[in-house]
Amino acid sequence: MAVLRQIIRLSGVTNSGQFNAFLKNYRFLSYVSKEYNETNDPRPHFFKSDVQNLLLKLTRSDLQKIFHKRGVGTLEDPKFEFLTDAQLKEQLDKMQKKAIQLLQFPPAVAVRKPLDRVLSSDPALIGYETSKIVFTDITFGLKNNERLIVVRDPNGQLHEADWNVRDRMNQVYFPQTHRQLKIPHLFIGEHFEDILNRKEYIFILDLACQQFEPDDKEYQRVTSITYQHIYDNNEFEKLRSTRHFGSMTFFLVWNKMIDNLLLDLIETCHIDEAKLLVELYGKINDVNFTQTNDDFGMIEEFIKNNSTKKAVLELALQSTKDFLKQKEIVEDGIKKAHGHS
Repeated sequence: MAVLRQIIRLSGVTNSGQFNAFLKNYRFLSYVSKEYNETNDPRPHFFKSDVQNLLLKLTRSDLQKIFHKRGVGTLEDPKFEFLTDAQLKEQLDKMQKKAIQLLQFPPAVAVRKPLDRVLSSDPALIGYETSKIVFTDITFGLKNNERLIVVRDPNGQLHEADWNVRDRMNQVYFPQTHRQLKIPHLFIGEHFEDILNRKEYIFILDLACQQFEPDDKEYQRVTSITYQHIYDNNEFEKLRSTRHFGSMTFFLVWNKMIDNLLLDLIETCHIDEAKLLVELYGKINDVNFTQTNDDFGMIEEFIKNNSTKKAVLELALQSTKDFLKQKEIVEDGIKKAHGHS
């Protein structure tokens, strides 16, 4: 609070109107972009098969949500077919395989290094041009990150184009669908804030995947702030059964901030998934949890040693234990009433 008061004082705020405007402009002070850096590259962890399997299980494969049509378009007439049990099972298996393809998570990779290598410097060219000249190799078949793109400055210096210039040049000569030359305004300032406050998380994350590469600094800024907003507002269900849930979960585990997600799983009685989340936390952060037959043992160990919201999680876990125990008693009573031992 002392820091905030100092910022307000230095900003010249003198009345309530200016104070409200100040808060509107600085509402995102609590959200800091969290990037994956090269010193602790997440790539080797993210692409491990066991980590991918855990992320997929935590995502939950709800076919109705996965294949739900979004956006405006021409609606096709539904088709009805009569199927045998074997044919129905075959179709469901196909849909499950297709669902796994649709749930491919955007990768977690280290943010790309700045490009600042100077290739040559020729003072004799000073004064010939007043603008920078960009040279782009447009050879067909090259990958965008392998294409040679250089810039000649008016001072005669020839250097590698930075990532912003590279992205624009690649989009000019080899345009990708739905990607714009400049960063859309909705990723910036109050426009971005408005979308997050409306909880249009899937919209902003889908658009970020279209506009940026996964190692782009802007992509990691947009996604990390979105994930933090979801975490603070406990809106995990918004991303459930989408390709973004796994990436968000990995981000939360990587940054050791899974308490709210764990609390959500405990309160909704998804104890198996809570165990998987703690197991994933252990794998990524190199924490060894005791493996026991007790469904709650690993969760209790995490809460005791690693949680930042110990009291809340302990209370929620105890409430869930009591609820599940009462449920088991009721189910046993129903079975006995129907003559089952």
